[in-house]
Amino acid sequence: MSIYDFKATDIQGQERELSAYKGKVLLIVNTASKCGFTPQFEGLEAMYKELHEKGLEVLGFPCNQFAQQDKGSDSEIAGFCMKNYGVSFPMFSKIEVNGDNAHPLYQYLKKEARGILGTQKIKWNFTKFLINQDGKVIKRFAPTTKPEDIAKQVRALLQ
Repeated sequence: MSIYDFKATDIQGQERELSAYKGKVLLIVNTASKCGFTPQFEGLEAMYKELHEKGLEVLGFPCNQFAQQDKGSDSEIAGFCMKNYGVSFPMFSKIEVNGDNAHPLYQYLKKEARGILGTQKIKWNFTKFLINQDGKVIKRFAPTTKPEDIAKQVRALLQ
């Protein structure tokens, strides 16, 4: 099993097969528009612009499970991300990442790369998962880990 076995609805409402990203390095992030980590959109977009042509895809998944920090509709979230951070990387429809209604992709990601002390639960917005070109989860990064602190590992996978 790999992330290529999953589907997700993009922020425009179209169902997407994640197999469309075969052969790419992926950075999958649960995002929020009104979080202390929201400025990480800037670093994610900078990394995407720099490394997209070399094979990187950043996939953003808005989530409202942490202190209700992404209450808006998908269109409001998309507008916010574009207006404030120039986000051009793929964004998906708002999902849940924890609990009984967690998106199947996130159920898989959490099993493949556990958090601190072996926990599966996503602790907060902007938890990041690095995926290699074969669709395998390489590493999980805490919300406090800035995109620029991941760039070296991303570049190494792209080589």
